Amino acid sequence: MRLKGGIYHRTQIDLTYNSNHMEGSRLTHDQTRYIFETNTIGTCDTAVNVDDILETLNHFRCIDFIIDHAEEKLTEDFVKQLHLLLKSGTSDSLKDWFAVGNYKKLPNEVAGQETSLPEDVHAHMESLLSEYGSRCQHTLEDILDFHVRFERIHPFQDGNGRVGRLLMFKECLANDIVPFIITDELKMFYYRGLQEWGHINDYLMDTCLSAQDAYKAFLDYFKVRY
Repeated sequence: MRLKGGIYHRTQIDLTYNSNHMEGSRLTHDQTRYIFETNTIGTCDTAVNVDDILETLNHFRCIDFIIDHAEEKLTEDFVKQLHLLLKSGTSDSLKDWFAVGNYKKLPNEVAGQETSLPEDVHAHMESLLSEYGSRCQHTLEDILDFHVRFERIHPFQDGNGRVGRLLMFKECLANDIVPFIITDELKMFYYRGLQEWGHINDYLMDTCLSAQDAYKAFLDYFKVRY
């Protein structure tokens, strides 16, 4: 319904603010809310990075996209489309070596760990999506495992974390699982969970369950059944 002042409104602001903030956006929660509610930035005492504004607006559209297509099967084209929506119009999109809406051209790393090389990304993503898509229904553990493997592939030059968290939210909706938002308070626990997945899975599981409890409180307040 995209009801103003409801769970959709709250999700747009909180998911966009927290996910972008984790990746270095300097916009405040109030500025994010103002952009969503008025489509303007308002006045502020400090300079605002244009990319922060664009990626905030783009992230709002990404949330609409995953809601509208929640039931669709994950494919490489779907994942690339989400990246295209997120990074369109930003300064990165003007760089010859930055492939907006396509897989990375240059090697990158995450948290000091190596990721899939550019020439291997397609094969690794194809394998991940094929394995994940072979099951009709997914548990929360399945979704978290997919998320970790996606982040370890790190298929795009930038924006992997945000795309990955959007996909995780979408897959929760698709599988009748209460979704969740990784907030700034949970950020370090989330990073630890990503790093330790495969050794101590409970780290990430417990973090996401805590985030899920917080989202359930929103649903209860707005009287949304789950």
